[in-house]
Amino acid sequence: MALQLDERQRAMLLEIGVRVWLPGTDFATVAGNEPAEHAPALPTRTAMPAAVRPAPVVEQRPAAPVPLASRPVPVQAAPVAATAPANASIQPSALAALDWNGLADTAAACESCGLCAGRKHATLQPAQQTQADWMVVGDPPEEDEDSVAQAFVEAPGLLLDNMLKAVGASRTGSGAQGAYATNVVKCRPPHGRNPQPADLAQCAAYLQREIELLQPKVIFAVGRFAIQTLLSEHGALATQPLGKLRGSVYRYRGIPVVVSYQPKLLLRNSADKAKAWADLCLAMDALSAP
Repeated sequence: MALQLDERQRAMLLEIGVRVWLPGTDFATVAGNEPAEHAPALPTRTAMPAAVRPAPVVEQRPAAPVPLASRPVPVQAAPVAATAPANASIQPSALAALDWNGLADTAAACESCGLCAGRKHATLQPAQQTQADWMVVGDPPEEDEDSVAQAFVEAPGLLLDNMLKAVGASRTGSGAQGAYATNVVKCRPPHGRNPQPADLAQCAAYLQREIELLQPKVIFAVGRFAIQTLLSEHGALATQPLGKLRGSVYRYRGIPVVVSYQPKLLLRNSADKAKAWADLCLAMDALSAP
């Protein structure tokens, strides 16, 4: 059966690129002089933007080996020698042979802990007597004590002198009438910070040597940090509040210890002066006990 196509249908097939062949006829062709719109459209190439063109492949050739003689020799860092800490620990044995003057000079130049950064003067001073029955140990020095290199000065010092006078002792006396006052650490802490346990442990060597030179019969500890150091042999008891520690006699290296309030706190709260008097009476009893 022959396919019947009219001229219009043949033109449409030719437009879409279908060549029609009928029996007894030749393939329809596009004459060279026909308009271009009758020829099948060929896809046109659009130039690719430079930004998306693939980069040309550059062949990587291995670099020529560098002669050993011209290669740079790696520089090795010099080994860092281990250095000892700047602040050496103070041992009681290092102070055992010092007299009062030697002990005071050593404390004035000591840099065994960070407290030295805050001091102008160490408050450890030679005792005015060879022996005193009373020893008063207070908290770290404050600004006025640091300025004059002496423990317990100004109004707190005057109050302490009156308290000692009430029990028949003074800082200028000796023997049974003698009293020596010192700080638990000898330097004022920098920026007003509290001394750390390591600071207290370092300075305890100076306190031990003071006790050995003075040979007191009783120690009157006033202040939280003084109490912690002098009651260190009692373990966790040393960290208890003062209200729980008062009224008992403790021991530091065999010497009776009685705890009480700092004089500067008594100046702020006069109601505690009666309690401090009771503590002094307990210390007198410990002093006279066999």
